[in-house]
Amino acid sequence: LRAIADDNPVMFLEHMGLYRTKGPVAPEPYELALGKAACVRPGDDVSLVAVGECTLRALDAAEQLADEGISAEVIDVRTIAPLDAETICASVARTGRAVVVEESPRRCGLAAEIAAVITESTFAALSHPVARVTAANSPVPFSPPLEDAYLPTAADILAAVRAMS
Repeated sequence: LRAIADDNPVMFLEHMGLYRTKGPVAPEPYELALGKAACVRPGDDVSLVAVGECTLRALDAAEQLADEGISAEVIDVRTIAPLDAETICASVARTGRAVVVEESPRRCGLAAEIAAVITESTFAALSHPVARVTAANSPVPFSPPLEDAYLPTAADILAAVRAMS
């Protein structure tokens, strides 16, 4: 709804992988502010900054990390332009660690830009370099099993967080 009401051009991208997901449905219509990220799971030890469907993978990883005694905060970026650097950086400044999770290839992708924003704004608070969990630097394969292997997984996120210990 917010995209329709905005006077500026808005490009709305929806991930086909989310079409069959199940979850709670709000009883009433609501709007999400453009340019505002959301903390969808609070945590204290590491910030998982995720884009799109990767937010679900980050939430899955956060559940598994909790079983290991690691408290992961999950930030759902929601909009990329404008990017809510304030919410993202506030989380990272508090936890001292960041893993950016995104489906684009590692080179020249959105994760690189978010990692740069985090590093420029919270360098003194970082206890470890920002990690990126992304797709490979190759074209997207045209096969569901190969596509699953190409995209970032919860296991990839877990490995990135564990490497920070």
